[in-house]
Amino acid sequence: MQGVDAVILDLDGTLVDSVYPHVVAWRRALLDVGVDVAAWQIHRAIGMGGDRLVTAVAGASVETALGDQVRKLHDEHFEELLDQVTALDGAAELLEVLRGRGLQLLLASSGDAGTADRLLDLVEGHSMIRVRVAGGDVERSKPATDLLDAALERGGATRALVVGDSVWDVEAARARDLPCVALRTGGVPEAELLEAGALDVFDGPAELARRLAPSG
Repeated sequence: MQGVDAVILDLDGTLVDSVYPHVVAWRRALLDVGVDVAAWQIHRAIGMGGDRLVTAVAGASVETALGDQVRKLHDEHFEELLDQVTALDGAAELLEVLRGRGLQLLLASSGDAGTADRLLDLVEGHSMIRVRVAGGDVERSKPATDLLDAALERGGATRALVVGDSVWDVEAARARDLPCVALRTGGVPEAELLEAGALDVFDGPAELARRLAPSG
């Protein structure tokens, strides 16, 4: 943590257990428009913003013809699943430990601001996160660096540790030359996270909080 004055946190799969509800919502949305994409393919794209995801899983032609409709349908289906989403074990403790180390907490989520706020409300102590940047605030979502750039600028931070759960989080951090640790709570294999450039991989926010907590 030396030389770091802030932590940029992802939301889905990092603080809240929402990755698989997102997979279901995207799959249902695509099926609604007659496009059948396997759930595993969608899962691998979670962490990108919706601006990139449709192209990534269904191709440019589907994005051109149906992208906006698919995103709208995804939001509707995800709304139906929101009551199944909970804070991840240790999320509140992680925020507390990070603030206890004097680090500024910044949020960078590829999702829209309204949904991000509702999800973050599930996490006890979320008010410690003073800067929140969502997909609609920037031109490009992860793995582009726009979200990280905006979080750093708004927070007035010079160098941050990135905490995420997807390859896209790690790739964005690497492109911005920021250190990144990853969590398994998004369902991505440890080997893929390390290959993408994560410094270390933890089971979830609870394990990371324990590692960072002062000893004794």
